[in-house]
This record gives sequence, structure tokens and C-alpha cells, in this order.
Amino acid sequence: MNRSLVKYGSVVLAMTWLSGCNTLGSSQGEDGLLDGEGVVVEERGAVSGGIGENGLNGSDIVDGAEARVIAGEGDFSSANLDDPSNLLSQRVVYFEYDSSAVRDQDYAVLQAHASYLADNPTAQVRLEGHTDQRGSREYNLALGERRALAIREILMIQGAAASQFQVTSFGEERPQQEGEGDAVWQANRRVELVYTGR
Repeated sequence: MNRSLVKYGSVVLAMTWLSGCNTLGSSQGEDGLLDGEGVVVEERGAVSGGIGENGLNGSDIVDGAEARVIAGEGDFSSANLDDPSNLLSQRVVYFEYDSSAVRDQDYAVLQAHASYLADNPTAQVRLEGHTDQRGSREYNLALGERRALAIREILMIQGAAASQFQVTSFGEERPQQEGEGDAVWQANRRVELVYTGR
């Protein structure tokens, strides 16, 4: 009886200690999570999951998603979705050949959309993944999905909820431009953020 009580108490104590290590409000160092207000978390590598030693838990890897979180204040209202001078009006993210890794220049746009989604929990967005026509139809459908999931992962890390997304892959079926060549292929390798509810 005493042994099982000691084991139970040890388990409870360990679980309590572990849950305290993963608190959002704690300071985690220069490159980690600073506080709940002006969060600055940056870690390269494909991640999804909770907060860890360097700000993000690298145990859950998502191919192609590079986590870079820069959350803070911003003027991102639904009126800005169609304002050409606002980052929210940019709703297409392009990719390199055969890649689902998000390019550095797209993080500011994604941060704007993440802030908007976090501030508007009823907003819904469909992430439509696309590829160029090279490769098999099946491969391109899977690649388009990986690209859309990479965008969703980054937006969720920055505060959007999973319930706000619908992920769709069209593969090569809906090209933005017809034809061949690097410029055409680059235009077709994309994820479009389509707001279905504001």
C-alpha cells in the first residue's frame, strides 16, 4: 500500500513539474519565448508542437514548415484584407521547385494573416496548394498538400486555430499561368489563402 502511494505521488510530482516547464508566460532565453505579450520565437527547421528549450518543440516535425514566430501588435482588420497597401491583401505564397519550405520573404505576410486569424476566431481560410505541371499527377497532389500544410503550420504556431483552416490541393490542375519555362512554373508553385468567412 505504501509503495503504490509513493509511486503515485512520484508520478503526480513529475507530471506537475513537466507541465510547469511548458508554461507560455515564462522566459526561455534570448532566442526562446520571452513572454505572453511580445512573443519573439525563432527557430529554423520544420516544426510543429509546443514550446521547448529553444522556443519550439522539435519533436514534431512537419516537412517543409520553417517556424519563425514574430507575434506582436498589428493593424490587421477585415477592412485591410482588400487594402493593397496592407500585407493582408497579399494572399499568395510561392515556392521553389519540388519544395514545401516557406521562403524568408513570405514570413511578414504570414505573420499578418496569423495575427488577423488570431484576432478574428470566426474567420475561415481555405489553403489551396498548387504545383507546376512537372511530375506525376499523384505526386503533385501530395506536394500541393504539403505546401498548404506548411502554411497552416506556420499560421497555427503564430496563434491561428486549427478550426479556421480547410486544406485543399489542386496539384497541377489549376495553373495560374499556362505554358512552359521558369517564370510560368514559378507562378504556378504556390499556396493561395482564400478567406471564406470574415
